[in-house]
Amino acid sequence: MTEPPRPPIPPVVRGRLVLEVAAEVLGAGGWPYRDVRISLSGPGPGGGTIAFSGGADLAAIDDVAAGTVQVSIINPAAVLTVALRGKGPYKQPVPLRAIAVMPSPDQIGFAVTGASGLRSLADIKAQRFPLKLSLRGNRKHTIHLFIKELLAAAGFSLDDITAWGGEVRYDQGMPEAETRIGAVERGEIDAIFDEAVPDWGERALGLGMRFLALEEGLLAHMEDLGFRRAMLTKAAYPWLADDVPTLDFSGWTVFTREDVPDEVVTAVCAALVARRDRLVVESGEPLPLEQMVSDSPDGPLDIPLHPAAERYWKQLGYL
Repeated sequence: MTEPPRPPIPPVVRGRLVLEVAAEVLGAGGWPYRDVRISLSGPGPGGGTIAFSGGADLAAIDDVAAGTVQVSIINPAAVLTVALRGKGPYKQPVPLRAIAVMPSPDQIGFAVTGASGLRSLADIKAQRFPLKLSLRGNRKHTIHLFIKELLAAAGFSLDDITAWGGEVRYDQGMPEAETRIGAVERGEIDAIFDEAVPDWGERALGLGMRFLALEEGLLAHMEDLGFRRAMLTKAAYPWLADDVPTLDFSGWTVFTREDVPDEVVTAVCAALVARRDRLVVESGEPLPLEQMVSDSPDGPLDIPLHPAAERYWKQLGYL
């Protein structure tokens, strides 16, 4: 007996199948591909395309600025302020707008070994110190913008370090990885500049490292560019001997361009509300939307909200 032909899978089901498979793979342990880009196209040649992306890559800002991506998410929030002001690598202001910002407290640590004798960034320049430095392996990661601009303000560059006989390594893994903090323990390197200090700071100090305090002049310069100052405090990190002035790396901002249509932004806001119970944060709690629409230390919001997002959050009583 011949089976009747099966009905075709509707386009919306096909689309959801792809998204569900991607979500499952992304959540799998050990999966190395973390950044996401998704395009949704309308029917026919004139249907148009809406693209979403997410990660910690500065290309996200370029994509949104160019209009090839309409909505993205990036960490930390401060890089958007730099772009909006037209500072650093941005030759003119980029018209970015926020939709929401996920609180994510974080700071950068500029750690050097005690054996180096270094007490400040100025010491590196003054001594033309042949620093053996470990940086994040992904050269497009936002951390590199911070380091480039900060060293420039201090009067030297990564190229100078290598010219002085030092070494700049781009190592895979987070600072707590054996490729990085392990390299300190093995005597291969004498400095790590990176974020996520809670994950590696205590071990770094246990190995005799110290975190360099940034001078007021450097902090003021970086604030003018759009970065935020921060403090590694003894209250938060009891293993520190003293509070250490540094730079902030907080916040995952959902952002767009100012001219992206209201209906797109409103749909994103509604999706965040609808899926907030599934998009849990590290504590296991749902997305704290009430905290994600205004400026806070853990969720900096230095760029304006898109008007459609502002209206939506006001309607819900969040603003």
